[in-house]
Amino acid sequence: MMESRKYNRSLHAHISRGTTSDDRFMPDGYVRSFAQKDQLILTEKLDGQNNCFNKRGVFARSHTAPTEHPWDRPLRERWNLIRHELNELEIFGENMYGIHSIAYHQLESFFYVFAVREGDRWLSWEEVKFYAAMLDFPTVPEIPLTTALKEMYQPEKDENQLLGAWLTANLGMTWEESVNTPGRLGGYDPVTQNPCSEGFVIRNAAGFATNNGDLPVQPNEFDNLFKLVRASHVKTDVHWTKTWKPAKLIDYERYKWYGYEYNR
Repeated sequence: MMESRKYNRSLHAHISRGTTSDDRFMPDGYVRSFAQKDQLILTEKLDGQNNCFNKRGVFARSHTAPTEHPWDRPLRERWNLIRHELNELEIFGENMYGIHSIAYHQLESFFYVFAVREGDRWLSWEEVKFYAAMLDFPTVPEIPLTTALKEMYQPEKDENQLLGAWLTANLGMTWEESVNTPGRLGGYDPVTQNPCSEGFVIRNAAGFATNNGDLPVQPNEFDNLFKLVRASHVKTDVHWTKTWKPAKLIDYERYKWYGYEYNR
């Protein structure tokens, strides 16, 4: 049987700007819930394709069968080298080989890990970093936190204003201003050449189930993870599959397992 289980649904913060009619928001009380957690992780949300490595193959949006898309070819070749090391692990990350709405000047890899699932549990961030390093993948860029959300949380304050203030305290600017910078990987709009990044993901540093019972979300929705996305983010259209262009890496020698042709 080749079927795999897709990545569960991540919900938007109420202050997220880049939402569509299909997106869903975190329920009220989500900031209070996250302020009660021992440690949070803030990462940059990269503009790639959600791909999964597991012992059955490389999977994209549909997990009914391994992907055959041309922009997934470098990952399929990489999978052949690591498949016997995966066992019951499912490695989820951003496939950066095909350029979407944001291009990047500082890509070290075509695959950036953001989550690892084992059985029905999503592993802690420390475990994610351990397995990513073991498989010679980078993780998505982590933004160091200088101020804990629990230190700023005040129950009488509007939770969305509190979230915005917490992000500003750690980013050194508002998150809306931050997504107009290149981020950690030199992001830019390939049409205008203006610097930009997609947004952020906030997760519990500890491991968790998809629905941990902390918030009233659906069984397939995360309640220990949420995201913020910049306004008018998606600029690709129905023609992307025919007009897509490959990204380039900054360090071919380190990642030569992708094949020389992928860095030309």
